[in-house]
Amino acid sequence: MLLSIVTVLVALLILLWSADVFVDNAASVAAHFHIPPLLIGMVIIGFGTSAPELLVSGLASAQGNPGIALGNAFGSNISNIALILGLTAIICPITVKSQILRKELPLLVLASLIAAGLMLDMQIARVDALMLLGVFAGLMVWTVRTGLTQANDALQSEVTASVEPKAAAIRPAILKLIGGLVLLVVSSRALVWGAVSIAGQLGVSDLLIGLTIVAVGTSLPELASSVVAARKGQHDLALGNILGSNLFNTLAVVGLAGAIRPLQANPEVLYRDLPVMICLTLSLFFFGYGFKRMGRINRFEGGVLLLAFVAYTAYLIITV
Repeated sequence: MLLSIVTVLVALLILLWSADVFVDNAASVAAHFHIPPLLIGMVIIGFGTSAPELLVSGLASAQGNPGIALGNAFGSNISNIALILGLTAIICPITVKSQILRKELPLLVLASLIAAGLMLDMQIARVDALMLLGVFAGLMVWTVRTGLTQANDALQSEVTASVEPKAAAIRPAILKLIGGLVLLVVSSRALVWGAVSIAGQLGVSDLLIGLTIVAVGTSLPELASSVVAARKGQHDLALGNILGSNLFNTLAVVGLAGAIRPLQANPEVLYRDLPVMICLTLSLFFFGYGFKRMGRINRFEGGVLLLAFVAYTAYLIITV
């Protein structure tokens, strides 16, 4: 048991560090080839913060652990909204100005409902996975095109201001990029092994471990980026990190895992975890959208989200 716990902790630390190395050097390489800052921020850095979820769920699926694959994806979404956005709003209330985000919020609700609909038969078949990946590709194209055409949008200004790739020689940057990717894969594999081992020794499902330890651990990059952005006054970027990550998890992470190997879901995913994820997403829609006013997630609403996370996690532990 001790070896498994140490493996999970060390793997998480390496996973998060290597994701940071990967993002920094990917941004430097992209800047070297004159990629627009908006694309660096929304695509490369957006992918980088979700790379832990992508690799962990992909490897878990390949190794025949659908509980960790789905638990990591959906559990990360729950953690992103209830834990990370809740904490961020308590630290600094979030004001939503961006029209892009006001359009992305309903899309996130729709993506969550699509994922739930595809899982009514208790599985993500390959055709379901390809559908999710297709929707994700379409949303990525729409988001980037919208961002590039809305020159005065608050989100674009904040992303551009936050992306400042350091000047670096291209060869070392590429080598570090490759090294970061290798460490991402190795640490993800170790994390999956440790999580499966802990589940087996505790006599609990790998779904529970995926929803808790793995999901919270792989969501730490979003916590860091959202809190830093909010403290800098980049509120739209703080919320954009969460929306982008949840869209990525719901569509790309689940889609890739299902494309690698069809995922059989536990009944709890459909009747417990997906409804919680959808309700939290809807609460974010009502808190942050602002139908006749500027959207705002205040400290009280952040506290409500955080309490929801505590209650959900406590329920998972009590009902083991």
